[in-house]
Amino acid sequence: MDTLQNMRVFVRVVEAGSFTGAAQHLNTTTAYASRAVSDLEAHLRTRLLNRTTRRIALTEAGERYLQRCEQILAYVDQAEAEASDAHARPSGKLKVHAMTSFGQHYVVPAVGRYQERYPDVHIELTLAQRMPDLLDEGFDVSLTLATGLPDSGLVSQRLGSAFSIACASPEYLERHGVPLTPSDLAQHTCLQMVSPVYAPDKWTFDGPNGEETISLGAATFQVNVAEAMVGAVSQGMGIALIPIYSAISGLRSGKLVWLLPEYMSQEMNLYALYPSRQYLDAKIRTWVEFLRDELPSTLAADQAELRQFARS
Repeated sequence: MDTLQNMRVFVRVVEAGSFTGAAQHLNTTTAYASRAVSDLEAHLRTRLLNRTTRRIALTEAGERYLQRCEQILAYVDQAEAEASDAHARPSGKLKVHAMTSFGQHYVVPAVGRYQERYPDVHIELTLAQRMPDLLDEGFDVSLTLATGLPDSGLVSQRLGSAFSIACASPEYLERHGVPLTPSDLAQHTCLQMVSPVYAPDKWTFDGPNGEETISLGAATFQVNVAEAMVGAVSQGMGIALIPIYSAISGLRSGKLVWLLPEYMSQEMNLYALYPSRQYLDAKIRTWVEFLRDELPSTLAADQAELRQFARS
């Protein structure tokens, strides 16, 4: 028995004053309306309506039940309207994950611009160097950098790509000289980023001669966040591969020098991941569309600016 539907029929019968009037309003038959109320009475084991051939009247139990039905149906209608509105109008909390450094440089500014357009969306941003389980951890969207994606059943949108560059401080280069080829790095102190994607003891460069891979010795320093690596390199501790979005501020200030400018390393795609395309909540849809419009041009602008920092 569909109790909720039978409640709707019962309320409509009372409002219409007859089974026939209720059936006409609901676009059904008088027999269906009568059976719905009878099913409710059998389920409750009490009479809700007194019936004659000419009229119906609520029993005392029916009056109390009618009040409850009206309250319940009002809540249901409100819940359905809110859920339907979520599909049409961006509002409520949007729980977003992003890789730490990428999130600091690109996602946080994007949040501000997005909320200017959609002020009813409240974003809860978590920065972490891992790919979360969206369903278990309750994230609406994850912004992930990876060379490729496993078959997870999630919907993915590619938003662009980023890569890393070899950097050192001017002071380090004055003391130890400037490497001119990837193989020269074997003679230098190489600091290692801990990454879930790349092995820390091997660096692969894509340059004029194709791919070149070098093996690194024992690391004197390892860290898993690019901003911490920028600090270490700026202090003259060694050479490191740093994502361009983390390196560019140090390049502007002169604290970092871009080495081997004809080479790039660790190119990764940026993906927006979310659970489903079907009945997509408006805040998720508009957030992904906003990033798809904004991020490629922002990434491209940083990569274009990077060229001016090439060491001659």
